[in-house]
This record gives sequence, C-alpha cells and structure tokens, in this order.
Amino acid sequence: MTVDTESMDAVQDWTTLLAEYDYQRPERGQLREGIVMRVEDSQILVDIGAKHEGVIPNQDLRRLPPEMVSGIKNGDTLQVYVMEPESKEGELVLSLNMVQVERDWQEAQTMLENGQIIEAGVVGFNKGGLLVQVGRVRGFVPASQVVNLHSRTGTEGQQSAMTKMVGQNIPLKVIEVDRDRNRLVLSERAAMQRWRQSQKERLLETLEPGAVVTGRVNQLTPFGAFIDLGGADGLAHISELSWQRVNHPREVLQPGQEVQVYVLEVDRDRERIGLSLRRLQPDPWATIDQRYDLGQLIVGEVTNIAPFGVFVRVEEGVEGLIHASELTENGQSPDSLQQGQQVQVKVISLDRQRQRLGLSLRRVDGDGEAAEAAAAPVADVVEANTETASEATTEEEVGA
Repeated sequence: MTVDTESMDAVQDWTTLLAEYDYQRPERGQLREGIVMRVEDSQILVDIGAKHEGVIPNQDLRRLPPEMVSGIKNGDTLQVYVMEPESKEGELVLSLNMVQVERDWQEAQTMLENGQIIEAGVVGFNKGGLLVQVGRVRGFVPASQVVNLHSRTGTEGQQSAMTKMVGQNIPLKVIEVDRDRNRLVLSERAAMQRWRQSQKERLLETLEPGAVVTGRVNQLTPFGAFIDLGGADGLAHISELSWQRVNHPREVLQPGQEVQVYVLEVDRDRERIGLSLRRLQPDPWATIDQRYDLGQLIVGEVTNIAPFGVFVRVEEGVEGLIHASELTENGQSPDSLQQGQQVQVKVISLDRQRQRLGLSLRRVDGDGEAAEAAAAPVADVVEANTETASEATTEEEVGA
C-alpha cells in the first residue's frame, strides 16, 4: 500500500491551523485588534482573525459620535470588544462603544491608584446619593460623601439638595472600583480635602506678607474670624477686624461674606496665615492730633467700665480712658456711669504713636490751665494701667 505523504502533510498543516484557531477563538469581554473589511449602512464587518468576520451592529454605532463613525474606512485597524463570540444567528458580535467603556474602567482604576481628582457631571440621584457620569461609566457618590449633605439630617432636605445638584459638575475622587460588579464609587468630600490641601500648599508657597487678597468668611470664633482664601484658611484676630472695639467677630462679619484682607504673616513651618481687615481701613489715629487738642471738651459714649476707669468712644475707632482718679474730685466709683451713656469729657493727654487718649470728667468744669498743667502726671497714670486695661478688654490695646 502506497502512503500519500503529501496528503499527510496537508492533514498536519490543517491540524496546526485548527490548533491556532482554537487558541485565537474570541471570548466575551476580550479586546481584539481587527481590520475593517466592509462598511455598510447598518453595520461594519471586521476581521479579527476568527473563523469568520465579526459584525459591529448599527445599535452599537448609534452610541458613538457621528463624526467618529463617518471616519471609519475599509482597511482601517480598530480595537473592538467581543460582545458575543456566537449569537443565535451564528454571528460574532463586536462593539466599538464597549471599547471606550473598558478604557474608562481602566482609567478609573488608574485614578484610584493615583488618587487623582476629576470633575464629573451629576446626572441623577437616588435615596442613597448622587449618580455621576465618568466617561461612559456610571458612578455613585454616597450621600455621606457629598459636601453639601453632611449637615442635612432629614430625607426631604437631602432630596431637595440633590435635586439642585443635577446638571452640575463637581470635583470627585475615586474610592472604589469593582469591574466585575460594575461598581464605581466616588467621593466629593475626599476630593475637596485633597484639593484644599494642595491649594494650601500652593498658598503657603506663594503668599507673601503685605499682599491684599480676597477671601470668604468661613467660621467666627470669640477670638477671631477664619477666612477661606481659596483652599486654605487664614485667621484674622479679633483685634485686626476693625479700628473700633469689637466684642465678637459677628458684630462686623457674617459666615459666607466675601471680604478683602491684608496678609500680616505667613508661617510656612506651622502652616498658619495671619490676616487683617483693619489694615485696609483708614487709621483714625494717623490724623488724630489734627482733630483734638489738650484741654478740648468733647462728647463721647461710654463703651466699657473697668475697676480702674471708664473707656469712652469719641469717634469710630478711637477710644479714650477716664482713669478712676479723673471721674470726680472725691474719686467717684466707675460704676456711677453706664455703658451707652453720653458724657462730656476733657482731653488731658494725647499720644498718637502709642494710640493713647487720656480723658477727664472732673476737669470739665475746672480751670483749663490747671488741667493742662496736670496732663503729664495723668498720662503716666494711664500708661501704668495699660497692662491692666489690656486684660480687661480681651488683649486689645488701651484706647485702640
């Protein structure tokens, strides 16, 4: 019997080709390279090296930008996604749309690993949080991770707030990616924290004392106001809010108010920024000696009563001290006066540099020359009581 060696070689070649075909057999979810064989009105045929050509159906093409579809030509090389290795009709169904979806999932994983901050649009919400669109992937932002919802306890309040956010773009940070479960979770809160930290680092690096910047009042405390400079808070101490006496920052500021501030100090080691509002206001003490003279009678309002004397505001930003010894001839107690009371006083000392204004009640009806002669020792008394006065007025300078 004669053996046909050529036939045996052909069988071996076919077996080899079949093995290669089995190795390259497409599987659902694969990304494969292919060559466009034919562009038709309702589909595109692509050769990905399988048993027969794959089909990109019209419903998939409609999800793509029209300019992208119209640009596809015979012979182009495309990356496609295997939707069905073999449909009921025996077709190999491919997708171009899912290629972008898979790329977006890969990009989401990269963003998770890198801690990248992105901006995405809010497309809807449910009772648990916001729905956002990240490329072609739908993401979820839990209500606990939405900045504007952290203080809202009622369901109705949350629903109202989320309704207003639909259509807005918000900063987000990816906190979970689970491709198998189609789960992409993001956080606005984490994004804001990361953003504020980077902004704080930038501000501490670039901000210099003497600069004038715009900020927004973030928080009011008994000792001052924290002002958001666009990512970092600076502190304007209560003594730097106004030239006039301020008992609490809420007297001159309110949360959310936009203000211009003067940068007093930038401490990069301690990451602190000192601010002032009053440095941008006219200093009433700069020209005070042009408005007041020794021995002059003026009218003022009692603003504060201390054991050692009474503070009187003679104009906005200027207060003087009536020492207890200058109230009456017999040393009347400061309690004899009341806050808000209008009194006529005599100027007995004036120090523009140190912002000291000494006043007298008992000398109003006295001899003017005697009052001027007594001015120097009274000024010494005022100076000696400066430290005590500071303690009684929340560390604010006497007469400031």
